[in-house]
Amino acid sequence: MKADPLNDHRTELPLRPVRTTALVAVAALALAAVAWVVRAVWHIRLAVAGMPASGPMDQGGGRHRLPTALEDGYHIVDALGSAVMLLCAAAFLFWLGRVRDNARALSGERLRYSGIWVYAGWIVPIMNLWVPRGIIVDVHRASAPGERLPGVVNWWWGLWLAGMAGGVGLIYPYDEDDVIVRAYTDVWQLLLVDAAVIGAAVAGVLVVRALTAAQRARADEALRHDDAPVATP
Repeated sequence: MKADPLNDHRTELPLRPVRTTALVAVAALALAAVAWVVRAVWHIRLAVAGMPASGPMDQGGGRHRLPTALEDGYHIVDALGSAVMLLCAAAFLFWLGRVRDNARALSGERLRYSGIWVYAGWIVPIMNLWVPRGIIVDVHRASAPGERLPGVVNWWWGLWLAGMAGGVGLIYPYDEDDVIVRAYTDVWQLLLVDAAVIGAAVAGVLVVRALTAAQRARADEALRHDDAPVATP
């Protein structure tokens, strides 16, 4: 409840529950980390097996050889991993949109980024280098005013950018057959990117937990002072 100086009565600001959405986001991020571990294992298996004597699948001149069983398996692993990443993205964005709305309600001020940037911030070139982190910073600043930004936020964002820079399809499409060739010829580059993505997922879990806890603590404090937005279904 918050006093309305214009009409001399108390009004309600919407505060949406975040515990369940946070749990779903954490579970999805953990699942994404597992999926990327499986992907990394497959990269190692391809590297150990080595490129077939017949060469890469793309033989040039429009000719393609049949994939090996291991290459076929990678296509399946990659498809499942992509589905998990989509699920993870949906869960994380739903959580992020909710805590952003709550941050605005708790602070009573307009945030730097409008709601559309919760989604567009990840796909608009150049802007996707800082906007998502900026939204997280806004949420923390409004939810825990005066407190230092958790260091894990910077770890999460740095690892995410490293994974995105690796060009393995985190945001933009890529050619699976090219990745298979890279596994045969330069697997260490792929494994570094895999490690960055796995680290970003783990750090993302900690980010979700930290911001959710900060927001719930701020809401509880506001309730104790009888100045809290009321949760809506």
